[in-house]
Amino acid sequence: MTAVSPRPPLTLRMRAEDNVAIVANDGGLPEGTRLPDGVPGAGLVLREKVPQGHKVALRDIAEGEVVLRYAVPIGYALKAIPAGSWVHERLLQMPAARALEGLPIATVKPPTAEPLEGYTFEGYRNKDGSVGTRNILAITTTVQCVAGVVAQAVARIKAELLPQFPNVDDVIGLEHSYGCGVAIDAPDAVIPIRTLKNISLNPNFGGEVMVVSLGCEKLQPARLLPPGSFPITDERDPASGPETICLQDDQHVGFMSMLDDIVSSAKPHLERLNARRRETVPASELVVGVQCGGSDAFSGVTANPAVGFCADLLVRAGATIMFSENTEVRDAVEQLTSRAATPDVADAIIRELGWYDRYLDRGRVDRSANTTPGNKAGGLSNIAEKAMGSIIKSGSSAISHVLAPGDKLRRDQRGLVYAATPASDFICGTLQLAAGMNLHIFTTGRGTPYGLAECPVVKVATRTDLARRWHDLMDVNAGRIADGEATIEETGWEMFRLLLDVASGRKKTWAEHWKLHNSLVLFNPAPVT
Repeated sequence: MTAVSPRPPLTLRMRAEDNVAIVANDGGLPEGTRLPDGVPGAGLVLREKVPQGHKVALRDIAEGEVVLRYAVPIGYALKAIPAGSWVHERLLQMPAARALEGLPIATVKPPTAEPLEGYTFEGYRNKDGSVGTRNILAITTTVQCVAGVVAQAVARIKAELLPQFPNVDDVIGLEHSYGCGVAIDAPDAVIPIRTLKNISLNPNFGGEVMVVSLGCEKLQPARLLPPGSFPITDERDPASGPETICLQDDQHVGFMSMLDDIVSSAKPHLERLNARRRETVPASELVVGVQCGGSDAFSGVTANPAVGFCADLLVRAGATIMFSENTEVRDAVEQLTSRAATPDVADAIIRELGWYDRYLDRGRVDRSANTTPGNKAGGLSNIAEKAMGSIIKSGSSAISHVLAPGDKLRRDQRGLVYAATPASDFICGTLQLAAGMNLHIFTTGRGTPYGLAECPVVKVATRTDLARRWHDLMDVNAGRIADGEATIEETGWEMFRLLLDVASGRKKTWAEHWKLHNSLVLFNPAPVT
């Protein structure tokens, strides 16, 4: 066997003004390493071991001096940091958050890009005009109490009925932890209620609304899905509301009768879904949510810039892109407001971030809680640094619309959309589903088996080491960018083409293959009673 020579020391700097660079080598670089010509810090000798993804000082940094990455202050040195030293979170004082006043408003006008025409995928056209990338029967639940019954009913439907309907991709229960034991009339209770309602209307479910209720819960079916608030796909009067199975109804005598009722009620829904066929639709019908989790210092170097390039391609094709995660963009707020298409959009961004600031204040936490131990182990010192890498995945287009948590996109809301959500992976994914997402991109550096039953999730690795170790979990290896084997643009085009294949059902993601499906998590800022 031929021995593979170790890779020469490699450091990556984002901007010429930066006084730090990150170490790209697997395993990091040991003390005494001399940085070679052609890399940032050439000629420096490392004073200590610097782990992969972590920062090295490219010159002497005085106590109190600003530390720059992305040409943005990510901290101030708590003591003098000699050139060649490892720059980590314990050496940095985090900058104060930018105030939400005096921000640049709609000042950046991105150049008009040539439209991308002729790109299509094979999707399921719905009666309301939306398009699904999958054909799924989803059973909505009004309260956590029914989750166990619905889970067993879904298992029976899959075993007994689904083989009879080959054009139906899956049957799922929309399990959540809301519905009772909550302040249902509190002002912010509207958020989880509208979230669950709008998820029930996700394009991937074909308009087949089926509800399982307990009966005594605070969130009654008529409050969740009022009659006339959604299209009826069968012959019933729209004023009758959704088909609802109430477990406390007198007709249910024993557990098996509950299961039998749910299973038999599912059959006509499956029949209607099975009659649907994919048809060629323009790429403009894609509604793509982008998100990152288990982030590391490579997220803003490889995967997220490639996703950003892909996002620009999708906008040029007329599609809709949603980016989110309030605490991960809060430190880049001036970049958001300046890229707003109009002053009204900028005002909406400020309104949503201001609301979230106040929400965190009520909980006596601040934005510094966002950066996890895994983020820090991956080289991200604080949320100021993390924000710069996170926002890159939104690309460079103007922000056309803003959604409050749980809101649903209208058909006329296209382009780059800021959907305000917490940064938690599962809450963010849940809220993007409510907004109408029919395809999802998720980048990770540390690795996470995140997946959604409701929507295909394309997983992107920031590092080749992760893509190699998790070879049957990652769909795209953006680490090849840091390896010098691919460019951001090439990787962005790879994602764009993969999205069309996944949306068409020609390819399945690894999360779909393994059925890695996490539960929905509703954002509930209202108090518990």
